[in-house]
This record gives sequence, C-alpha cells and structure tokens, in this order.
Amino acid sequence: MSDQTDVKAWSGRFSEPVSDLVKRYTASVFFDRRMAAQDIRGSLAHAKMLARQQIIAAADLAAIERGMAQIAGEIERDEFAWNLDDEDVHLNIEKRLTALVGDAGKRLHTGRSRNDQVATDIRLWLRDTVDAIDGLLKAYQGALLDVAAAHAETPLPGFTHLQVAQPVTFGHHLLAYFEMAKRDRERLADCRRRINRLPLGAAALAGTTYSIDREFVAKELGFDGVCENSLDAVSDRDFAIEFCAAASLVMVHVSRFAEELVLWMSPRVGFIDLADRFCTGSSIMPQKKNPDVPELARGKTGRVFGHLMGLLTLMKGQPLAYNKDNQEDKEPLFDTADTVIDTLRIFAELVPGIVVKPEAMRAALKQGFATATDLADYLVKKGLPFRDAHEAVARAVRAAETKGCELPELTLAELQSFSPLVADDVFGVLTVAGSLAARNHIGGTAPAQVRAAIARARAAL
Repeated sequence: MSDQTDVKAWSGRFSEPVSDLVKRYTASVFFDRRMAAQDIRGSLAHAKMLARQQIIAAADLAAIERGMAQIAGEIERDEFAWNLDDEDVHLNIEKRLTALVGDAGKRLHTGRSRNDQVATDIRLWLRDTVDAIDGLLKAYQGALLDVAAAHAETPLPGFTHLQVAQPVTFGHHLLAYFEMAKRDRERLADCRRRINRLPLGAAALAGTTYSIDREFVAKELGFDGVCENSLDAVSDRDFAIEFCAAASLVMVHVSRFAEELVLWMSPRVGFIDLADRFCTGSSIMPQKKNPDVPELARGKTGRVFGHLMGLLTLMKGQPLAYNKDNQEDKEPLFDTADTVIDTLRIFAELVPGIVVKPEAMRAALKQGFATATDLADYLVKKGLPFRDAHEAVARAVRAAETKGCELPELTLAELQSFSPLVADDVFGVLTVAGSLAARNHIGGTAPAQVRAAIARARAAL
C-alpha cells in the first residue's frame, strides 16, 4: 500500500496504486508548473468567494492566503519541491498548502474541479502572454518606424515575381511590415476578448450545488464575464487554437521579412548588412557571414504551424465534456508562445542594426526598366488609351533591351518613334525620383507620403 503522503486526491475509488509507468505517462507537472502563479491567483480568488459566500470560514481564508503567500515565495526562489506523484501543478500546490495550513487547505477545492481550475489557469496564463506579445509587437513596430524614417527617400526596386517592377523607397517597404504587425496586434486583441471569460464555477462539467458567486470571481481575476455553459466551459480550447492561429500569422509575417533579409544580405544583391551579433560564421569557410537569425526564424515558423495543426487535431474528435486528451494542449501552446516571444524580442533588436546600402539599391534600379509603367502613364495623360500606351512602351523596352541600355538612355527621337505624343518632358518622368514623387497619395511610395504614414503610425503607437 502507498504511504499516506502518496495518496492521490482521487485514490479512494481504486484498489491498487497507479504504476510508475502510468505516473510518468499521465503527469503534467514538469510542463504545467509554469502556470503556478496563475493557479495561485485563481485559487485565492476562489477562496475569497467561498468565504464571502460563507461556504468556508474567514479563518480558513486567512490560512489559505497565508499558505499561498509562502508557496509563491518558495516557487519564486526555486525552493518548491515539485513531485511527480502529485501529477500536476494544481495538486502539487494544494498538497503543499495542506501541509502548511491543514484542513483549510483541504477546503480550498470546495465547489470546483480540476477541470474548471485548469481551464481558468490556462486562460489567465494566455491572457498574460498575449499582453506580453502585444508589447513585443509594439517594440518591433517602433524599430521598423525608426529605420523607415531614416530611409523615407532611399530608392529601392519594388519586386513582383522577384523581378524588378517599380521604384519604391526602403522606408515604404518597411512600412508594409509595420502594417502586418498592426493586423497581428488587432487579431491578438480580438482573441484576448474570447480568452477573457471565466470557466471557474463550472466544476467538473455540470456546475456545483454550492451557492457560489461566479461573477465575483470573474471581477477579482479581471475577466470580462463568465463562460455561460458548464459543459463548454471545461472542454473548450477554441481560445488556445485561435491564439495559435494568430501566432502563426505573426510568424508568417516575420518569416517573410526574414526571407527578404536573407536575400538582401546576399552578396549578389547586397542591399543591406546585418550587425555581426545577429550572424554566425562557418566552421570551414573563414570568409562567411551567415544570417542565421532570419534563417532560424523561417524554420521556427513551421514549428508554430505544426502546433496549430496539432491542437486542431487534438480537439476534432472529442465528445463533451472534459477528456484527458486536453492535457496535450499545454506543451504546444507553451512552445508557440515561447517561440513567438523569443522571435519578436530578437527582431526588435535586429531591425535597428540593419545597415542599408543605398548605392546597391540605386544600381539595381538601373536594371529591369523600373520606370516603364511611368512612361505608359505619361502617354495616357497625353491622351493615348492605356492598352495602346502599354503596347508602345513594351516596344520601347524591347528596343532598349536590344540596344543594351535603360529607357532614359534612349534618345528623344527613338522614344518618339514609339509614339508621337512623346515630348522632351518625358525624361523627368523616367527618373527614379520622378517616379517616386508621382505616387503622392495615401498608401503611395512618394517620400512625402512615407513621412506622413510614419507620423500617423507613431501617433497610433
């Protein structure tokens, strides 16, 4: 028989102890203990409600508060003895509390189950995590704005299909990533609203016979309201899946930026360099400077996608209400959060260290006929239908290609051979500066618009 100290909270029903193999297989304490602070917060609010409703005595509440304060200190100092036999963070804390304060600790679990307790802890933990990620996204946005402001007028080839398309500015390009992060923050804020509902009080699945006050607990813990159905309250993990979906999009956006950093840093492109502290060398090739941080961010993106799919698969076949399957929600959720937090933290530091090479960007703009669309627009403004203008410019591009020059290097007579509407004012249109300045509207790449967009973004932050 097990020693009394090893008796499970639920062991009275069973005639033999759980095998060591099953203990290791079913225990979660070594990963869910990171929710200890949230577990203590939830328990204190629950105990306060129980005392307020006269379900436990005021002396029991005082003992619970005293014991929890000691436990919180032990955990903070890394002195708490986590025990595999106690399965999870909840029973470890409850057992230590009972050892410290006696019967008051045993009364804490009145009117609740581990099912609604763990659902509450996860929501509290995830709410804190969303707030932390929002702060990191804001810092990342701020870093993007600083570099964009410094390069509001720096010309850069804009690409489609990785082919030179039209001139933009480097500042304008970075603002695209600012907008992605802005949407990420909006999605997370919306997700947070659905996280912020209190499951506690649903008990195991059907509610409780005690005269509890769920709204009081919700207010104590900063929830916007309570989960309305007890079955759904204990079994719902939509909020975790939604968070992982939002996190996946965060990583999509970071990964796209990372891919561009890798391309731009390549000597064949040479648009930027990264600070040495974000790169590594080669074990065999002494000349190498590898953009390992952006590359690894691309790789970690797939890791986050995998967790999203894992959670969707975890939930798809579960009947109501709670099932042990749901223990498998925490590790992917925790790892998703850790990955996003670590990635955003390092990118917020990496962005200010980007060294821009404007001369390489300008040189690239001399390849690929970046102002061809400007010539077509010029002809349209002279009265030529756009499709005819498109055809005329296409023939001009072909001629320049044959001659081995850029469009501005064709003579006026050569340009007029493609359309008699061409006059000597055409050469102002064909410059990169003219192309940029012409796109002077909200969302456009004109330097004046880029600076205005940065000002709006700073005000919004």
